[in-house]
Amino acid sequence: MTKRDVHLESLREVLGITVDAEMLNLALTHRSYAYEHGGIAHNERLEFLGDSVLGIIITDTLYRTYPDLPEGQLAKLRAAVVNARALAEVARTLGLGDFLLLGRGEETTGGRDKLSILADAMEAVIGAVYLSTGQSEAASLVHRLFDPLISASAELGAGLDWKTSLQEASSNAGLGLPEYQVEDSGLDHEKEFDARVLVSGEALGFGHGRSKKVAEQEAAEQAYRALLERGLVG
Repeated sequence: MTKRDVHLESLREVLGITVDAEMLNLALTHRSYAYEHGGIAHNERLEFLGDSVLGIIITDTLYRTYPDLPEGQLAKLRAAVVNARALAEVARTLGLGDFLLLGRGEETTGGRDKLSILADAMEAVIGAVYLSTGQSEAASLVHRLFDPLISASAELGAGLDWKTSLQEASSNAGLGLPEYQVEDSGLDHEKEFDARVLVSGEALGFGHGRSKKVAEQEAAEQAYRALLERGLVG
C-alpha cells in the first residue's frame, strides 16, 4: 500500500463509506495537477456527475420534507444548499483540501482552500461514491452531510435569496438600492467572477464564484449580515 493509499484510507474513514480508492483519487485530482503530469484524467467528469446526483437527492428531500412550499421557494431553498459556498464549507468539514492533488501554481496560491476547487471536489467525491457504491450509499452520504444545511436554510428566510433580502433591507433602512460591480477572469470555458456590492456608496460585501449569480449572491449575503450587525435590518 502506497503512502497515497494510506492517506486516502483516512478520508474513506471520515466519509464512512468504502468507496473505491482509485475512483476517490480521481475525484481529488484537479486539472492543474493532471496537466502537469502528462494530461492524466482529472475530476471534472466526476464533478459533472456528482452535481446531478446531489441535485436530485436534495430536490427529492425538499419535495418530501416541505409539502406546502411552492416551487419558487423550493428552488431558492435548493440553491441555498447546493451553491458553491455551501459545498466548499462541507468540504472543509471533511478536511477535503488536505487530500487534493494540485498543480504547483494552485498549490502556491492557496488552492487547497479555494472555494471553487473545494466545491468541485465535493461534487466529484459524491460522483465517485455514486459510481463506486450505488445510489443508496450516495444518498446516505448526502443526507449526512447536507441535511443540517437544509434545516438551517429553511429557518433562515433571508438566505433563500440574499439579493432580494439585501434590497429589501437596504430600502427599508433608507439606504437606497444596492449597486453590484462584477469582474470576470479566466478563459471562456472556465471563467470566474468577483463581485462587490455597494450600499449607499459603501462596499459592504464581496463574492467569488464560477457564475455572476453565485458571486453576487455571496456578496449580498456579506452585505446583509453587515447591515444586520449594525442593527439596520428590521
